[in-house]
Amino acid sequence: MIERLLLDEMLAGLARLLRSGGHDAGLAEAGTPDEEVAARAASEGRRLVTRDRLLAARVPGAVLLTTDGTDAQAAELIAALGLDPAPAPFARCVVDNALVRPATEVEAERAAAPAGAEEAFACPACGRVYWAGSHVRRMAARLDRLRGYSAGAVREAGSSP
Repeated sequence: MIERLLLDEMLAGLARLLRSGGHDAGLAEAGTPDEEVAARAASEGRRLVTRDRLLAARVPGAVLLTTDGTDAQAAELIAALGLDPAPAPFARCVVDNALVRPATEVEAERAAAPAGAEEAFACPACGRVYWAGSHVRRMAARLDRLRGYSAGAVREAGSSP
């Protein structure tokens, strides 16, 4: 299940990790007042994910994360919501959360995608181009490790590399 999430500004690394797994993970801009973050979560139908106890208390259904480190936070969120860490791997831009589409040959060439890259994908919002390389294999392995986490494994997740 892909749940629409809104993460507060201090969880930017987690937002990128969730997006790489295919989750719709919005990110509050730095310096946004709590009442605006809460209003955005409500107006966009997103579940708020935060480390701010006061903000979490103000937003019904918010998830308060208590761990440090991106992987530990991901494990905690996965356990709390019963999420699949990667329901649609690499389907979103990790920077702006937009769904990616197949890149044109021109886009792939402009981005210097390696000649051996089987497929390239482009973000329609920011223009970034993605292709499968060693970074994708590392991220896929990281997402696979997150699949095994349960509530008891949260402390074992550690920090992100």
